[in-house]
Amino acid sequence: MRIIPAIDIIEGKCVRLSKGDYNTKKIYNENPLEVAKQLEDHGIKYLHLVDLDGAKSRHIVNHKILEEIASKSNLQIDFGGGLKSDKDLEIAFNSGANQITGGSIAVKDPAVFKNWLQKYGSDKIILGADAKDEKVAVSGWLEESDEFVIPFIQKYQTEGATYVICTDISKDGMLEGPSFELYKQILAETENLKLIASGGVATFDDLPKLSEIGCEGTILGKAIYENRISLKQLEKYILSEKS
Repeated sequence: MRIIPAIDIIEGKCVRLSKGDYNTKKIYNENPLEVAKQLEDHGIKYLHLVDLDGAKSRHIVNHKILEEIASKSNLQIDFGGGLKSDKDLEIAFNSGANQITGGSIAVKDPAVFKNWLQKYGSDKIILGADAKDEKVAVSGWLEESDEFVIPFIQKYQTEGATYVICTDISKDGMLEGPSFELYKQILAETENLKLIASGGVATFDDLPKLSEIGCEGTILGKAIYENRISLKQLEKYILSEKS
């Protein structure tokens, strides 16, 4: 299972929110590149970079930070937050993103998202299926849609989507453990899905459990920043997965 730390950006700074609420913003570092380099120094190969300003303003905002991290590290970056147009996508890939995540766009403008899947391929385009009370939330989690999570994922699988990031918003940033049951249910009702769990990881013990369920990757944020899981532990885990 891939370990994918998250860096969330507001006004150029590394922050975390609780349950996606912008009023709970906590700044952990003024310099996202510094955080990225620390992660890389501990054997981390992947990064989930979220443009929270972009999610709110509905177009890419923090692409310069993406460019800086991509050009000054070897991290493979998946980038999300506010990607709404072909131009946004072009900027993200030109700035060094290996993959992009589209959530709101897949709900609100399916034709555009399907076109991205066809144009760039399923290895480059991740479906963001963020859940609030089993329904997909959009616009930086500020709105709830009428789409139920599992049928939403199944629908896009028929369009070729293979990577899905699923966050249970009620768990995100709360350090109370991930939505194991939701992930089990998703994996039981889909085939050949590369499911990336996100939100709620609280202790190191959560990681082997997510791996056992069959998650392809897991995104973790606050547990690292609050020193609940050390980078040394992650380094050991990554080495043990290789052996």
